[in-house]
Amino acid sequence: MPIVLQARVLRGQPELETVAEGDVEFRRGGLVIRADRLAYDMPEDLAQAKGHVHIEREGVVYRGPELQLKVQRFEGFFLEPSFELLNLGAGGRADRVDFLGPGRSRAVNASYTSCPREEGIEPDWVIRADRVHLDLEANEGIAEGAVLRFLGAPLIALPTLSFPLSDARKSGWLPPTFNTDNRSGVELSVPYYWNIAPNRDATIAPRVITRRGFGVEAEFRYLEPHHSGELRVDALPDDRLAETARGSVHWQHESGLPYGIRARADLMRVSDEDWWKDFPNRGLSIAPRLLPSRVAFERPFGWTGGGGLAYARVAQWQVLQGTDEAVVSPYERQPQVGLRLGGRQGSWVWALESEYNRFTLPAAELARAGRSGGDRAHALVSIAYGEREPGLWLVPRLSLNAAAYDSEASGRARRTIPTFSVDAGLEFERAETAFGRALRQTLEPRLLYVNTPTRAQRDLPNFDAAAKDFNFASIYSENAFSGIDRVSDAHQLTAGVTTRLVDEATGGEALRLGIVQRYLFRPQQVTAQPDGTPDGEAMTQRFSDVLLLGSTNALPNWTFDATVQYSAEIQRSVRSILGMRYSPGRFRTVGTTYRFARGLSEQIELGWQWPIVERPAVAANASGSGCGGSWYGVGRVNYSLKDSRVTDSVLGLEYDAGCWIARVVAERLSTGRSQATTRLQVQLELVGLSRIGSNPLRVLKDNIPGYQLLREERASPVASPE
Repeated sequence: MPIVLQARVLRGQPELETVAEGDVEFRRGGLVIRADRLAYDMPEDLAQAKGHVHIEREGVVYRGPELQLKVQRFEGFFLEPSFELLNLGAGGRADRVDFLGPGRSRAVNASYTSCPREEGIEPDWVIRADRVHLDLEANEGIAEGAVLRFLGAPLIALPTLSFPLSDARKSGWLPPTFNTDNRSGVELSVPYYWNIAPNRDATIAPRVITRRGFGVEAEFRYLEPHHSGELRVDALPDDRLAETARGSVHWQHESGLPYGIRARADLMRVSDEDWWKDFPNRGLSIAPRLLPSRVAFERPFGWTGGGGLAYARVAQWQVLQGTDEAVVSPYERQPQVGLRLGGRQGSWVWALESEYNRFTLPAAELARAGRSGGDRAHALVSIAYGEREPGLWLVPRLSLNAAAYDSEASGRARRTIPTFSVDAGLEFERAETAFGRALRQTLEPRLLYVNTPTRAQRDLPNFDAAAKDFNFASIYSENAFSGIDRVSDAHQLTAGVTTRLVDEATGGEALRLGIVQRYLFRPQQVTAQPDGTPDGEAMTQRFSDVLLLGSTNALPNWTFDATVQYSAEIQRSVRSILGMRYSPGRFRTVGTTYRFARGLSEQIELGWQWPIVERPAVAANASGSGCGGSWYGVGRVNYSLKDSRVTDSVLGLEYDAGCWIARVVAERLSTGRSQATTRLQVQLELVGLSRIGSNPLRVLKDNIPGYQLLREERASPVASPE
């Protein structure tokens, strides 16, 4: 590559040697050398620089008094340099750095930190090593005689420490994790990451739990041309508290088979019913007491103007009962075989779903619930004419719900229920100016007419039907039930209107207001019971409850949300959700939500992230280049006004010193009306290196609306003692 050399003074012999003095800058490809004086021997391709030498290559900057380097081969040495890794915002010093070729180097008596590097002052944290070998091509660094010091005290000492030089994967030991809770005691885990191949890896984490004994967690991931998946296993061979072996397994898999068939599996099982209480942080499902296992084979297909899906599935459940409230198991489907078709022809839209199910229950659930299984075949057919114009839509629709049953309890039965509906709406817009900005206001009235004849269904089996929640989405649906087995009769009209204020510049919604109500032309016979199960008493109330909706962020830094279900019959609200959040800047958010369901629950939620003591230098610099000391309080508390007690809560502190962050978070999870599990998580994050301890970040992000990381999250380097 050509060489570019500039300085105040240049002298030398052509094709032999060039000497540059005064503000020297030497460039060749991606290499830049700056110095007070530089001599370049062209036959030897040797550059010798002295005085304020600065070299930059591949995102690493070195500074020191003297450099000798064979440029093309990148071989030589640098005396007493300081160095900085630009992508990590970290660096250090060494007595000597030897360059061993492109991407390879060796440092003697080196130190590394992301804290300020000031002469005579030891950084808050620093790694010191007798020798450090770096190989950028192999993405590996090896430190010999390494000691990690934190606040002046040795924290970890290892004869050999291996670590990656980027976010790329590398086999090795991960930082240890610590957890403690009131049920299991203190848990220490030391994970090992195994980079098996570019498309396969595993993490194996031996652990010890003070009250329970030794265990292991393992995760294996694979990505092949035609299949991929993940297997997680958690084992306690001898739980001293339970006096038995315990464990869990979760396998997720997807495959592409011949003839366009897709296969999926999602299987999860635990050893016992108390697993969800003893290990709530290892939840396998959104509902920790209801664990699904599903296998599916699907074949999608399509044609001009339409498409479809043929499928065969199996679904089972593991129900974890407790000593308090029992959990009712959904029916298992063994099997579920179906075909779905749909298409459009001009303005006509049609859809067909046909399915056969065999519903079963585990023997224990049959005895507990007094239910029985059976077979069902159903067909759903619909055709609609979609007339849509700018600012107007009118969609008449005719649908048919047919089902045939062969139940173990009630024998054979069948029913066919048609539904006719018309969905119509308008959209008006106008320019508006409010809150000091240009807005566009919309007015969106909507009507939905539904007519479904009454068909007796009380004596039919119910395998999957449940009442829909009464909200702005469900009130505009044709059927008050989800599932197949119940179809609500209807001769009704739903009317509502929504208005919005939309920012002309950003498209963001500044304000939304809505109101909707349903009118029954005749009493509804097929209804739900108060607990949401089907087969309730007839509904004779002509006017439904009124739903009111409001949300706005028009006030700077404030967000308000409200949903109210108001009953004109009792002249009171039946359900209300009122929310408010104040977020004036980074790492500053506080929000509260009030939830009320008359006769069922009433609770207040409060969540926050807020500085307690903040150093301006740290607040303005998120790169970790300056140490300071800022305290942040974080938390969320759920308080039940009905029960006069705190249900779930998260309380924590974060300390940001610029180049390191400490977190202490306590979490209390209710596992019953009178039982709870309390966990304490402690983490030390060394910015530019790794995190040590437990990991409360997911708890904070999942529980505190608007929570922000004090540092942008990046993959933690893998360090392994050898």
